[in-house]
Amino acid sequence: MTGREIEDLLRRLAPQVLAAVVRKYGDFEHAEDAVQEALLAAAVQWPEQGIPDRPDGWLVTVANRRMIDQIRSETAQRRREMNAAQEEQPEVSDQDDTLTLLMLCCHPDLTPASQIGLTLRAVGGLTTTEIAQAFLVPEATMAQRISRAKQKIRGAKFVLPPEQELPERLRTVLHVLYLIFNEGYTAVRNDLAGEAIRLTRTMHAIRNDGEIAGLLALMLLTNARHEARRTPEGDLVPLDEQDRARWKKDEIREGIALITDTLKTAPLGPYQVQAAIAAVHAEAERAEDTDWRQIVGLYQLLHQLDPSPVVTLNHAVARGMAHGPRAGLALLAPLEAELAAHHRFHAVKAHLLEMAGDREAARSCYRTAASLTTSLPEQRYLQGRAARLDVTR
Repeated sequence: MTGREIEDLLRRLAPQVLAAVVRKYGDFEHAEDAVQEALLAAAVQWPEQGIPDRPDGWLVTVANRRMIDQIRSETAQRRREMNAAQEEQPEVSDQDDTLTLLMLCCHPDLTPASQIGLTLRAVGGLTTTEIAQAFLVPEATMAQRISRAKQKIRGAKFVLPPEQELPERLRTVLHVLYLIFNEGYTAVRNDLAGEAIRLTRTMHAIRNDGEIAGLLALMLLTNARHEARRTPEGDLVPLDEQDRARWKKDEIREGIALITDTLKTAPLGPYQVQAAIAAVHAEAERAEDTDWRQIVGLYQLLHQLDPSPVVTLNHAVARGMAHGPRAGLALLAPLEAELAAHHRFHAVKAHLLEMAGDREAARSCYRTAASLTTSLPEQRYLQGRAARLDVTR
């Protein structure tokens, strides 16, 4: 097995091992440190000595010993020798433990930023440096954020929430995974987007839930387009101009099959509707073949389930494509004051104005949008759209 294959194996096993150690000792912070030491030991020893017959058990045993050493050094303060002195190899956690670990990392007492950092560190297996680089913050800042998060949930029990609290906690976990995916997809961090897909796929294997399936389908259908959404120079390519031959057909097939089956069997939720919209785009062989009227209907449904300005913006685009740009602009008008500082609003308005033939107003909106975004690729794209509408030409 190559070094990369060992690294992938360790990343897959890390959440199971951490869950087993946290479940036994009830100390997330020290368990996470112990598991990291076990993973480091494996990364050093396994390439030379070979992979053990039970790599998960090996990791749990090593992490257990690290915990015992830690607890013994704190005997006077914590008095937990009786629980920690057993060095026999414990059973590795089952899938429910992974779900419990995810919910612990997404504890409601934590901020979204802390939930994301802790999830990627504890369940995703990313280093603090990798997480800091992904979110463009100093490593020291991310380290402090993760450390505070671990301290805050120190006394939390390693158990699934009561059944009545489970749906809300599950929504929090899915939201965190969605944020991780969006950050990776928007910033072209394929490793981060891939990690979000892997974790969501793990959730889907653990729990039969329509919204988990919907989120996984949405991620797959969106991620299928990532190679076509940039030029070799890094410039953005809008959906209607992308080379659809570059879309990943295997991810599209899996995503469509997943959402088709889920819509037949599960109560409807926002992620399922978003996945259905992505599926309509994916099924169109050409941009002009897109069934915009169906997408309009799906956005109307999404607005009923989960109303938000972002949903209205996307609905306006779909309505403009299906019923003409003036129909789309009419949906935007009530959002003008609320979203005046958001570049996405002005970009959508510019697009609809351009469709309506109002070149000067469209150019102005494109430039406003470019001035408000912090993304350099988006700035270049929006400025390019404005330049193409120069009325002096």
